[in-house]
Amino acid sequence: MGGRRLALPLASALLYWSGMVLNDWADRKRDAVERPERPIPSGDVSPAAALSAATILAAAGVAAAAAAGGRRGLAAAGRITLCVVAYDVAAKDTAAGPLVMSGCRFFDVMLGAAPHYRRALIPASVIGLHTTAITVLSRSEVTGSDRRMPALVGGAAAAVATSAVAATADGPAGYRVALPVAVYSWAFGPGLWNAWQQPTAEAIRSAVRSGIASMIAVQAMLAARSPRSRTMLALCGLAIGLRLKVSAPKPTEVT
Repeated sequence: MGGRRLALPLASALLYWSGMVLNDWADRKRDAVERPERPIPSGDVSPAAALSAATILAAAGVAAAAAAGGRRGLAAAGRITLCVVAYDVAAKDTAAGPLVMSGCRFFDVMLGAAPHYRRALIPASVIGLHTTAITVLSRSEVTGSDRRMPALVGGAAAAVATSAVAATADGPAGYRVALPVAVYSWAFGPGLWNAWQQPTAEAIRSAVRSGIASMIAVQAMLAARSPRSRTMLALCGLAIGLRLKVSAPKPTEVT
């Protein structure tokens, strides 16, 4: 892998870190009430320092993308940055929030696909749909929800799996997608089922953790399109390991 190709995942990571820092900056007033132990409310990091760090990380990410992909890389990174800022600063608590977040993931896949953007449209859309489902579900992490929400997200998860199967059905990779689909169903399905049966805040949070862990299984389903199975198998292994980790019971606290 050449230097330019190495710059693409670096750009993605920098933009992701920028979004995380900007999210903390945007949530600083809410965190002061709900999570005072966070870096900004606790005084460990000043708001100005956090905003500066987010800006520097974003600029570095855009520069790395431009170095790797020229004008197209610059444009892709610019779209990611706009989506990140829009979500963190304005859209997070609105009806458009899940779609804006899915846009972040969509354009991130497109950034990594340079210059084969057309071939990446389906994978990027599948990742975006899964992201939308998790983001919608996460809105009920504190309050819980009624049973319609887990059912809706379950339908979206089924659409994700169906889309991945459809993307591989026209080639020899079709049969290989069965394994990652099974891993995806195992990773995300039980959490959604539990949340549907009893949609408490705790059950919703558990389902969200499962959904985040199953993102790797989504990538494994998409990797089944490749004639080489090593990447798909490695991603399946990672997805299984991460799912087991997030579902492991927490040790009992001793007081």
